[in-house]
Amino acid sequence: MASGLRPALADLQATIVEGAAKRLRPKFMTVATMFVGLIPIMWATGAGSDVWKRIVAPMVGGIFTSFVLELVVYPAIYEIWKWHFEMKRACAEAQPAALVALPSPEAPA
Repeated sequence: MASGLRPALADLQATIVEGAAKRLRPKFMTVATMFVGLIPIMWATGAGSDVWKRIVAPMVGGIFTSFVLELVVYPAIYEIWKWHFEMKRACAEAQPAALVALPSPEAPA
């Protein structure tokens, strides 16, 4: 990539995949560690376990949702957003050049 710009959609996609791949291991380790700690609480049957299950169930759901959002949804949204605005900027930069090249209607032929 030249000077930090993404000239094509393929470069943008490659950058996003590379970034998501770098985040996969740390995010997976965090989620796995939390699941290992919270799953026994969900399976508990002792005194007070009904209260803890109500606390842990949303935590497990939130952790899983966070994992999916960070590695799948956010990169897709970023790609759509970034590509849209880069295309708008490229069109805006190309448009004045096209207008300058057109002859004015008042000029004699």
